[in-house]
Amino acid sequence: MFKQLGLIGCGLMGGSFALAMKQAGLVERVIGYSKSPSTTERAKQLGVIDQSAESALLAVSGADIVLIAVPVAATDATFRAIRHLVSPDVLFMDVGSTKRDVVDAARRSLKERAVAFVPAHPVAGKELSGVQHADAQLYRDRQVILTPLPQTLPTLVEKARAVWTGIGAHVRLMTPEAHDAAFAAVSHLPHLLAFAYFTGILQQPESEDFLALAGPGFRDFTRIAASDPAVWRDILIANREEVLRQSEYFRGALGVLEQTLRDCQGESLEALVQGISEARAQWRLGAPRRS
Repeated sequence: MFKQLGLIGCGLMGGSFALAMKQAGLVERVIGYSKSPSTTERAKQLGVIDQSAESALLAVSGADIVLIAVPVAATDATFRAIRHLVSPDVLFMDVGSTKRDVVDAARRSLKERAVAFVPAHPVAGKELSGVQHADAQLYRDRQVILTPLPQTLPTLVEKARAVWTGIGAHVRLMTPEAHDAAFAAVSHLPHLLAFAYFTGILQQPESEDFLALAGPGFRDFTRIAASDPAVWRDILIANREEVLRQSEYFRGALGVLEQTLRDCQGESLEALVQGISEARAQWRLGAPRRS
């Protein structure tokens, strides 16, 4: 058990982690800091944190585990604000959806103190943001990717693994580069496409009539288009090279389908869809890789 969690960022992700740690009996006390005092006050009212801190540095003071749950673009500034208290005696983690930029920020701002940092990406979330949506079950049965730096202390990597496992997650280790390439494909590009698709409908004069007729399939396909704009601005910009690379694959696949439609090749279209349908039917959420 940890004596004190220092929580920097008391939103959905950080708040859910604090609640999960409390529910699992893994922490005695949570000190939280957010840029907005109203957020920390709300977090305290909801029992997410036990006490608010006036700065990120004060949230770290006295903690034996720290979670940085801020937008990825704010990670560097956060590291600089707390670096004097970063120590190998304390486990430091983040929850950012991109990892190369976070690792670069750790090297740049923490320098030799980066041995205490274990970058983490819990593959979980909601399209609704804010501490009021924090959920102790958010990470249960979800994957958490750890991307430690070469100098990260192995003991802290194992401690991080134990923490996430303790709140019900399944942990996997990857390099930051492999992580960002993979999540550009399965998370970041899908969000970009959802934003573009919904925009395409809104730009049409009949958009209100079209949306009035939309059913469950449309609802499911566009759910992530309601995601936090500031969060996704930072993620897409931070991982833009990999996202654009994945976009090229998408454009190629879409181009083949479009050409098949133009040529009215019914049998070819069915064969294409058949192969796609079978591959999708065989996929399972969180399934291990085939060897």
